[in-house]
Parts: sequence; C-alpha cells; structure tokens
Amino acid sequence: MSVAEVRTDLVLVHTAQTATIHASIDRVDVADWLLNLPDAEYRRCAPPDHIAAGSTTTDDGRPMSINVEQVGGGLVVQHYVAEVHEPHHCHMVSISDLQTPLGWTTIQVIWDLTITARDDESCELTNLVISHPTGAFLDALQAAGQQFEETAQGLQHAVAEHNQLETPLFAASIERKAQAAISD
Repeated sequence: MSVAEVRTDLVLVHTAQTATIHASIDRVDVADWLLNLPDAEYRRCAPPDHIAAGSTTTDDGRPMSINVEQVGGGLVVQHYVAEVHEPHHCHMVSISDLQTPLGWTTIQVIWDLTITARDDESCELTNLVISHPTGAFLDALQAAGQQFEETAQGLQHAVAEHNQLETPLFAASIERKAQAAISD
C-alpha cells in the first residue's frame, strides 16, 4: 500500500466535544482564529500536549495550519489544509506524521470546527476529530503484529481525552479574540 493511500473505510478515531463561547455568533470567526493562531496561544489551549503551531499555504495557495502535539504519548505533526474556511466552519484535512515506538508513519486526520448560535450573546463550538489509517500505518501495524481494533481503541481513548482538554480552552481563546474585537 502507498503512504498516501487513505483507508476511509476504517476509522481510528471519531470524537466530538462542545464548549460554550460567551460572544454573539456575529463576533466569531473560527477560520480567522485558527489560521492566525499565535504559537503561544495554541500551546495554552492544551498544556502540555500542544508543542507548536504555525500557518502557511499549500503550493497552490490554500491556507494551512501546521500543529505539533503529543497525544497519548505519541508525537504528531499535523499538516492541515483548509478545505472549508468560513467564519462559522473550518474543515481541515491532514496527512499527519505520527511517531510510534516502531518509528514514523502517517495517518489522515480530519479536524472540523463549527460554531452555532445558542442565543444573542453566546454560541457553541463543536470540535470534531476523525482519523483514518493510511496504507503505511496498516503496513506498520502488520509488521509489528498489532491488531487494528486494539490500536484504534487506544488511539480513540487518547484523542478523546485530548479533545476534552483542548475544546473548552479553544472556546475560551475564540471568546477572547471575539471580545478583543469589540474593544478595538
């Protein structure tokens, strides 16, 4: 199997968390927040898991977010490409580098952030993470004699725990940015 071959029929992780943002939806721009997120603010959103973040573009000009984090003891380098980047919806897809005890491999990670109005003064952030194996990931599992189901269960637990940590902190960061825009 090729490194870039993504097995969308197999799910490693599927987790969603929500958190309240105390700002009206018209003050929130999740794409602007994500694609301009300072490194230090990213690190504050999931200490000690978040290591670094930066923004760039693909060769054809699409916005990207590069994130380095530790999830469940494994180092992950995310190369998120913005497939949707709107004020209330940001859909990012990455072929991510994952360091395992057996070496480096890749997985696909889909990161979807949506904002929905709750009332005139608040909205809700949904932080959805879905991950699929690549051919390289499955080859590494097979070489190690590990079962997909057992590996997926461990990753699901680790990523769900990470998502629980970062989602309310992301919401607070988005809220601070929205409130700062009011005072400008």
